[in-house]
Amino acid sequence: MTEHAQVPMIALAGNPNCGKTALFNAITGGRQRVANYPGVTVERKEGSARVHSGLVVNVLDLPGTYSLNARTPDEAITRDVLLGSASVARPEVVVAVADATNLERSLGLILELRGLGTPTVLALNMMDLARRRGLELDIDALERELGISVIPTVAVRKEGIRELLEAAAGMLAPGGAGASAARPAGTMDVRARFAEVDRILRAATKRRAAPTLWTDRIDRTLVHPFFGTVIMIAVLGLMFQAIFSWAAAPQDWIRAGIGYLSQGATAVLPSGPVQRLIVDGIIAGVGAVLVFLPQILLLFSFILLLEDSGYMARAAFLMDRLMGRVGLHGRAFIPLLSSFACAIPGIMATRTIENPRDRLTTILVAPLMTCSARLPVYALLIGAFIPNTVVWGPLRLQGLVMFGLYLAGILAALAMAALFRRTILSGPRPPLLMELPTYKWPSLTNVALGLVERARLFLRRAGTVILALSVLIWFLASYPKPPAMSAEPAIHFSYAGKIGRAIEPALRPLGFDWRVGVALIPGFAAREVMVGALATVYAVETTGEGREKSLGAVLARDWSVATALSLLVWYVFAFQCLSTLAVARRETNSWRWPGFMLFSMTALAYLGSLATYRAALFFGLG
Repeated sequence: MTEHAQVPMIALAGNPNCGKTALFNAITGGRQRVANYPGVTVERKEGSARVHSGLVVNVLDLPGTYSLNARTPDEAITRDVLLGSASVARPEVVVAVADATNLERSLGLILELRGLGTPTVLALNMMDLARRRGLELDIDALERELGISVIPTVAVRKEGIRELLEAAAGMLAPGGAGASAARPAGTMDVRARFAEVDRILRAATKRRAAPTLWTDRIDRTLVHPFFGTVIMIAVLGLMFQAIFSWAAAPQDWIRAGIGYLSQGATAVLPSGPVQRLIVDGIIAGVGAVLVFLPQILLLFSFILLLEDSGYMARAAFLMDRLMGRVGLHGRAFIPLLSSFACAIPGIMATRTIENPRDRLTTILVAPLMTCSARLPVYALLIGAFIPNTVVWGPLRLQGLVMFGLYLAGILAALAMAALFRRTILSGPRPPLLMELPTYKWPSLTNVALGLVERARLFLRRAGTVILALSVLIWFLASYPKPPAMSAEPAIHFSYAGKIGRAIEPALRPLGFDWRVGVALIPGFAAREVMVGALATVYAVETTGEGREKSLGAVLARDWSVATALSLLVWYVFAFQCLSTLAVARRETNSWRWPGFMLFSMTALAYLGSLATYRAALFFGLG
């Protein structure tokens, strides 16, 4: 008997921006897990909930859709799951989620869901906003007209959650109900559905909402071509300043904890290979990456707050004009912004783009956006080589340099997009049609759950990929041992030393020595591993006083500013992530485009680093 045969499945379905994910968080709390649907890279969010009667149910948060007549891969996943044609269990009950402040937009999908034959209950979400605007709905009339239960909810305050779960559980029956086959809606179907929506709205609306003048006033500023752009730049500037200023204290705590752990392990363990493996390999390698967790979480907290408040859609609307000039669709802004966190979900988010050329262009340039895996490298080098001097007011040089690196990635992505759309992916650009969601205060619970999930993913990566690579780098840097009485450093005789010196001639024009070459190789598995690899190599190589210094202090002593700037530029452009390469292959269903990405970005990184290093030497920074 399968798990889903034992535990009933309830699916949440609704339009984008209807509060569906907030409702999912309210129902499941921390009992969530994130994976991908089998065979595709669309994210699957599933959790569990206990009904008041004691029954445990699985809850599936389906991708947002406007209709079961799918036009994007995300919408196709929702349709296939609801019809039982996907390789996951068909839900026994569907919870249709609607924005109470904009019921007209949701009713068409609700009618389609009702027509599937699966037991359905309507969660009328954001009722607090509806009441605040003076909108009054007749719940009894709405239930009568739709023929399904209607439960008013306020997801961010968990109002109506218990009643919603009880109503959904009450519809569960052995074996569930059969779903009918969906078919594309013809012209008459669409006209009939619009007429039915109008009739239901007239019957269920007691009083219409007052015009949201304050929303219009805010939008007149936030989506203004000039003032909106200035505000967006200010928000991004604040974000990058915070990454250094606000994260300093927790980083010091983590760094001190790692130092105490290293000293304790050295004192407790007997001298020998096991001690060096744990101290120089595991603690030095993994610890060098863990130090940057506060900065990564700060970046994610800003992104989650902006998404939850409704500002992200305004930013996409604002960027449409600029992106249109380089041939990108306005909807590409959200995937590109998601790539600040990680290029993998950014590439996955391109599934909301209908035009194949626009989608492929966005996939090709998404890895140029500065992902969080680059952040440890940026923070390490900026902290070691850029003084944190005050430039003006609250602006400091380190934050401005970080902002400049992110801006360089953005400009590179826009420039490459313009090149692709004018050459290999030329074609007309469709106009941007998108809905601006209602402004609302971000839910701290939703933000906290998002941060917990991101921290869990980062720590899991640190405990698996980064740990394994750190141990491998330590082994390669420690063995084989040098001949007796050798005057050269022992690491020069190691596998890592030999590999690094073999590739050093190709990297020397960029200002990189063999140690950087050793660190760049595992960096292709995960960019942030480069920091751990450098820490391990220097830990194995360094003895005495140098061992007590931080990695940043060691680099500041051994490297020139020109080398640091060259490596920063390398990481702005280089395609150093095998996971992103694999996802791009699955999304494009070919190795042709991922191979093109790898070659073009590596060439761009090499030329950019070479030019930067030569320019830095010219200005006396060698």
